[in-house]
Order: sequence, then C-alpha cells, then structure tokens
Amino acid sequence: MSHKRIPKRKAAIAAGSVAALGAAALLLPNANASQTDGKDAAPKTLRAADASDLASLLATQLGEAYGGAFYDAAKKQVVVNVVGGDGKAADAVEKAGAVPRSVDNSLAALKSAARTLRTDATIPGTAWSVDPRTNQLRVTADSTVTGANWNKLTSTVDSLGSGMATVKKSAGTFKTFVDGGDAIFGGGARCSLGFNVTASDGSPAFLTAGHCGVAAKEWSDTQNGAPIATVDQATFPGDGDFSLVKYDDPNTQAASVVDVGNGQTVAINQAADAAVGQQVFRMGSTTGLNDGNVTGLDATVNYPEGTVTGLIQTDVCAEPGDSGGSLFTQDGSAIGLTSGGSGDCTVGGETFFQPVTTALTATGATLGTGAGAGAGDAGATAGAEPSDPAASDPAAGDQSGAADQSGTGDQSGTGDQSGTGDQSGTGDQSGTGDQSGTGDQSGTGVDDGSGMVSSNG
Repeated sequence: MSHKRIPKRKAAIAAGSVAALGAAALLLPNANASQTDGKDAAPKTLRAADASDLASLLATQLGEAYGGAFYDAAKKQVVVNVVGGDGKAADAVEKAGAVPRSVDNSLAALKSAARTLRTDATIPGTAWSVDPRTNQLRVTADSTVTGANWNKLTSTVDSLGSGMATVKKSAGTFKTFVDGGDAIFGGGARCSLGFNVTASDGSPAFLTAGHCGVAAKEWSDTQNGAPIATVDQATFPGDGDFSLVKYDDPNTQAASVVDVGNGQTVAINQAADAAVGQQVFRMGSTTGLNDGNVTGLDATVNYPEGTVTGLIQTDVCAEPGDSGGSLFTQDGSAIGLTSGGSGDCTVGGETFFQPVTTALTATGATLGTGAGAGAGDAGATAGAEPSDPAASDPAAGDQSGAADQSGTGDQSGTGDQSGTGDQSGTGDQSGTGDQSGTGDQSGTGVDDGSGMVSSNG
C-alpha cells in the first residue's frame, strides 16, 4: 500500500509565538506519556480523560438530582452538582469516587432554560452554554448585539428566573475561523484538516469544520492544485459544525497525529468527550499552539450564517486562520474541531469547537486512517521538548493562502491580521454575505516529514 505524500513547506508564524512556546513546553515533555489505568487511581483522584465518563454515569444514576459536573484540575477530582442537598444522591456520588456539591439548578432545568433562549433570543452574535461551576447558563453577546437586540436578550435572561443565567459582553464578533492549520483548498475556500479518520466503508478520510465542507466539494493540499479529497458529508449550520472528507486515493495512509511544530507530533490515540475544567490544546496556523481550559458544554452559537448547537466552549484563544483544526489533550485524546468564536490572542475571547465524538457518531467514521497509520510514526519525535521559539511553528509550510473571504456571512470587524503572512486569494466560504475586513491571514502546509498527512489546526 503506497503512502500519500504531501509536499513539505516551511511555516513562518509571527502572531502568538510566545503563547505557543509556553503551550509547547507544557505539552511536549509528556506528549507520548503512557496513560495509566483509571482503576489504579486513588479514590476521588482521576485523570481529566476519565471525568466525562464518570459524569455521564452519575447523570444516569442521579436523574433530576444531577446538576452537572466539572473537573478540578488542581485536586484531580470530579465535582458533581447535587440538586437540593439530596443525601442519597450525594452518597452515590461519593461512592463513585467523585465529590458532591449542593446546588439549586438541575441539568434538566438548565437545558430547559437554554431552549427558552433558543426560542426567544436567537440573535446573531449571541451564544450560551452550560457552566457547571456556576450552576448557571453562561450567556454571551458580541459587540454587534446592541439596542433592541441587547434589551431582548437581557429581558429573556431575566425571565428565566434568579440564579439561572448570567449575561456578559464579549470583545469582537462571533465568526467562523477560517484559513488555518494543515492547509486544504477548495472552491476559493481555505480551511484545515482536523483529524484523520477511517470512513464507515473503510476508506481513508479526515474530519474538518462543517462550514468548510459546505463551501466546496473538492479539496486540494495546495492552492489551485489538483483535488486530493472529496466531501462525503457536511453539517453546518444546525446540529454541529463538522464534515467528513474522503481521500480520492484509496491507498492513502495518513497518520493519526497532530503536528505541533519543529518536526514534532503528538499521537492521537482516542476520541474523548470534553469536561469543564479540563486543559486542552489547540493548533492553528495563525496563532500556533495554544492551551486553555474547557469552560462550557452543549453551547449554542448564533453565527451570521445560522445557529449551531452542541458545541464545546473554551477560553483557548483563536483567530481567523485557525478554522477546522484540532483541539486535543496532552495524553493524545481528540476532543474537538475549531468552529469559531470572538476576540483574538491579544485580548482573549470565547472559542467554540465541534465535539469529535459527536462528529464520529454522526458520520460513522472511526479515528485513524490507513493500515498501521497513527501512533507508530508519531512516537519518534513527540517526546522531545522544543529547543527554541520555532517549536511554536506548526511545522507545515509556507503561508501563502487566503485573505478574501467573500460569501461567508457578514463578519466585518475581524481586522487586519498583519504580520501573519500574505494569504492572497482564498478564504472559507461558509454561508452567505460579506466578510469585509478579514485582512491578511497566515496559514500552514501539510507535512511533518514523515510522509504521512498530519492533522492540526
């Protein structure tokens, strides 16, 4: 079986290099560390990877007494919200190895409140997610939500009742992030690979953002190059932001890795659900490698192109150029695909991701591509610590690419991304409208030198 080789190109990232180097220092020394069996952990001491599984189990057991859960990274504990101080439920939480906390709102009540927001306050530029740490809905409005729309949003939040939701303003505007990661080009759009997978029929494929999949049917690894992959399924807007793209060559072998720069990769060995409080890493061509934490689940985002539900909310920064790329953990768990958000890596902001587990279920795909592809190639380089700021480079290539993003919804105000490389010619074309003001946006190539397609965003 032959390898599908992608020409290696050099990256030059100007923005976010300091933050990226810091994230690399956190990530790389343990990138290939083996995962211990959660059963060997002391009571109430769990890995972040186990938090979502335990929370799901307890949600089933507790029913209406369940008010959500989050991961306390400092104590390595899962904290479970128990409604009304239910003693029986609290005992069940402790028996399962988690820490009970008495709260007022059940998860069912919070989801009901979210449905009210969907019905009464679906306003472009707004978003909401469940935050179990506050036991409330976190409602956010970007800078475009003013006047009557702001009044409508705040009055709807007030109608939910005291202690049910909080609302705040966010810098910038909610938009899909485009043009980043291991670059792929199609129909004038530029996006990035998320994770390599195997489609349900056994063919090699990859996941990327849904707004990329609806922008073009065929995708190339070079600007104006011959297509190498074709969209099989795409969802955006609606119940997610994901697409499955099949490689045209059935003999393609693509490693299940994320390229984190300087010739180093992190092996992706499983897909996992996110847990609030969990540390995550995001790779993108505009801003390089950045880390942060999950801040909310089951997020609804009202983009200019339409409403998307079921997303992960984080405080990891991102900018135009990071769309479709990988959200993952230090131990090699695939968590999400970059969807969009507000702000940038200077002022911060909210960032939203499509859960990988949901995308895999919906498309019928499984993580990893090709016979023997995956951790084997990645292991040779993933454990070394970067020696210089070039480690923030996603190790993939020249950043010629895309700046013009016409046809993707009104996203004015994204700003001039100067200093990140000239990307004349392409852009992500999800949706409709005018994306004035996107400016120069840097990108990356697609090869880590192993001869396998590496996935990052």
